[in-house]
Amino acid sequence: MDLDPGLAALRPLGGFFVLRTTADAAPPATVPPTLAEAYAAPAADARRDALVLRVSTVAHRLRVREPRVSASLAHQGLAARLWSVALACAALYGRTPDLAPALLRWDATASAPDDLWLTGVRARPGDAATLADTVLHGHLEPLEQALRARYGIAAGLLRGNAGSALAAAARELGRRARASGRGDAAERARALTDALFAHPLLRPTGSRTGTAFRRRSCCLYYRVPGSSVCGDCCFTRPPGTSPRAPSG
Repeated sequence: MDLDPGLAALRPLGGFFVLRTTADAAPPATVPPTLAEAYAAPAADARRDALVLRVSTVAHRLRVREPRVSASLAHQGLAARLWSVALACAALYGRTPDLAPALLRWDATASAPDDLWLTGVRARPGDAATLADTVLHGHLEPLEQALRARYGIAAGLLRGNAGSALAAAARELGRRARASGRGDAAERARALTDALFAHPLLRPTGSRTGTAFRRRSCCLYYRVPGSSVCGDCCFTRPPGTSPRAPSG
């Protein structure tokens, strides 16, 4: 199936899978920066730095005081969006749009999932190597460099986020594709995900059993007020806590 200007096949999937394009509507009144700009060197005025704005937005909404925590969660949210869109297009169309950072505009102050706007649909192959080149090398590597420079986050944590986001995107895509009668797309997504996790940057991030994933790092979500560890965390309980004593 050829890519259409509005990527309409993604719409029934909803959530993290839908991507706005120039075919959907007129550009917003205030055009947001591209992801290429967000990954670049910090802006002289922090109020105009998209990455800083996103981390601040996440911190405010989750009541997080530690910048590294909100930076990690902002990273995971964007990684999930990018993997979801790329994987869904490859599974449904057999092709992916060019998702180069210079073509994707990002409203850093929007609610979750991250609001992305593709300024032109240009087809690329839908194989695992192209997905890795598009998402892992094209986005997550420069994003990792930017976050490490600004917030000092460990590379292993951010790569764990990348693996966790891919596993979650694949699991949800498979579920939604089968629910809509697209078992063929679900199988393509599974095969692509298997190939992606063979990549040397993703293979060490965790272990997989079927669609389940257990990461070897922690995204720090447990440090959000009122939260605990994630379902795929390397910890079984928040660090520093003791097992609950048996009652009775």
